[in-house]
Amino acid sequence: MPTSKTAESGLNAATSLHALRPEWLALRQEPIIAPELPIIDGHHHLWDHPGSRYLVPDMIEDVRSGHNVVATVYVQAGTGLRTSGPEELRQVGETEFAVAAAEKAAQTGYGGLNAAIVGPISLMLGAAAKPVLEAHVQAGRGRFRGVRDLTHWDEDPAIHKVHTRTGMLATPHAAEVAALLSQMGLSLDVFCYHTQLPEVVALARLFPDLRIVINHVGTPLAIGRFAGKREAVFAEWRAQAARLGEHSNVSLKFGGLGMRFSGSGFDRFVVPPSSDDLTAAWRPWFDAAIGTFGPRRIMFESNFPMDKASFSYPVLWNAYKKLAAGLSPDERARLLSGTAAEVYGIGLPATH
Repeated sequence: MPTSKTAESGLNAATSLHALRPEWLALRQEPIIAPELPIIDGHHHLWDHPGSRYLVPDMIEDVRSGHNVVATVYVQAGTGLRTSGPEELRQVGETEFAVAAAEKAAQTGYGGLNAAIVGPISLMLGAAAKPVLEAHVQAGRGRFRGVRDLTHWDEDPAIHKVHTRTGMLATPHAAEVAALLSQMGLSLDVFCYHTQLPEVVALARLFPDLRIVINHVGTPLAIGRFAGKREAVFAEWRAQAARLGEHSNVSLKFGGLGMRFSGSGFDRFVVPPSSDDLTAAWRPWFDAAIGTFGPRRIMFESNFPMDKASFSYPVLWNAYKKLAAGLSPDERARLLSGTAAEVYGIGLPATH
């Protein structure tokens, strides 16, 4: 069998962003580690985009692939938006879509899908976001927990592919939305690059009662102007993570490191990476995150289907269990399910 080395003919990072290749993923099979341990997948999407389809049957196939995934958290992906009605309310359609998906999954016997929903919002709405948030809550039928806007931005066109704008998290409009979220007991998921983490620090300081959840480890960059600068990026990321760690209202999702931003090149392996490959690549980031936030403020995420371009669901969660192997049973449980349950208000079954 070929070794896990980069294939010259493999897809490049840009084209593999959404590319799902089940035949390739099937080349890597591993026994499931500790299949009895309960897992809450802290972050995934569902969508039907041109060239990329990942809907309820696909997610159920993954969560039933060997690990004990008792619940999942659905996060904003631009899916199911309303096509009519007031413009500011069209994003509520994604929460409606996520609820419908959860109900469809329950009909197949899996009741944990989309147990919590993080819906879309425009931070530029400012105080005008209140009726939109109220509509999300109503549409969520008890599942809606918070919001996310696409706030990741970089001046380098080799990195920035989304039509967002610089400094969104630092605007007065974003502060007004943050105030509303805090008042309503809702959370704010943040997708930003490591260069933007100071903006999150400032927001956490301004709103100590707002639950802020950093997605994808803060997305440390290794492409574009950051290519070949991993040590410098790690040092900058760790310094900002330490500042964030001082704020008890901030938690961190560990994952998203299969995306092209990470520069891992996993998607170009002849054979998909093993859990040992992933563990070796991620160990410095994980150890630094644990040292800063502790297990009580970190949750694991699949970020599927985005990260599915680089590895399979069983291999990913094997890697997470290996990363957490040196911790106590209670600490491992926090990472695998407890933190997500607490942050997103998900009840864990008494027995599994």
